[in-house]
Amino acid sequence: MKNALILHGTGNNSKGNWFPWLKKELEKRGWKAWVPDLPQADKPNIKRYNKFILRNKDWEFNRNSILIGHSSGAVAILGLLQAMPEETVVDTCILVGSFIATDADPDWEQMKGLFEEPFDFKSIKKKAKRFIFLHSKDDPYCPPEQAEYLSEKVGGKLIMKENEGHFNLEKRPEYKKFPLVLEILGEK
Repeated sequence: MKNALILHGTGNNSKGNWFPWLKKELEKRGWKAWVPDLPQADKPNIKRYNKFILRNKDWEFNRNSILIGHSSGAVAILGLLQAMPEETVVDTCILVGSFIATDADPDWEQMKGLFEEPFDFKSIKKKAKRFIFLHSKDDPYCPPEQAEYLSEKVGGKLIMKENEGHFNLEKRPEYKKFPLVLEILGEK
């Protein structure tokens, strides 16, 4: 059975943006979908998130798994892949509005729990058959160059959009839905 893990970003939850809509749409198509409320999401931390996600005995990552993350949830997916057993390989990772560590960022203190350990991109790259990065040229939080960098590191495909902001409700009310994700998954 196809399954999708959908991770929200900083200060958000499972009910925000397009997450409930995507979960519902995938379930209508016969998928199993999980959109957890990540613990202490106002101060993201990969180790805390991994512990929370990996201890869920009702969830299994396999070749039918799709991982979808928004903002710090996208970064958390990279850390989750790195923590998975070597033999685990998922199908696709869709990383929306991703970013890298930079202490020049005024929010660095809040985000440093995402980057306590350096990413082993060689290992991460082996854990998914394909990586797709969705980014907007006018993202107010995550410079496009950072998504380009991550995409290059894992051999991913970068889809750069115009005027979509951070793909959230802050920019446009349309982001209660996100049909592009279904299109990428061939489920439209």
